[in-house]
Amino acid sequence: MSATTELAELYDLIGGLRRCVTSLKSRYGDNPAMRRIVIDADRILTDIQLLDTDMSELDLERATVQQSSEKIAIPDTEYDRDFWRDVDDEGVGGHSRY
Repeated sequence: MSATTELAELYDLIGGLRRCVTSLKSRYGDNPAMRRIVIDADRILTDIQLLDTDMSELDLERATVQQSSEKIAIPDTEYDRDFWRDVDDEGVGGHSRY
């Protein structure tokens, strides 16, 4: 499925969502919960429009990923201890100093 088709489907779906929200709003009135739902539906539409604009500007449909068939050999030998001397594990704290 192309990005254009997916965006068209998203626009159709958000259109249906907004119709349902309008119907619910007429039934339940203007209250905080309903206002949040209306705002969320509008935000989703805005996000879809931004995605559509970004895709047009970046021309993502024609972007191609080139894969290299070149393999990089990584040795199984251990690294020298000096390589890790001043390195800390994020979120874990520092290594004990040797």
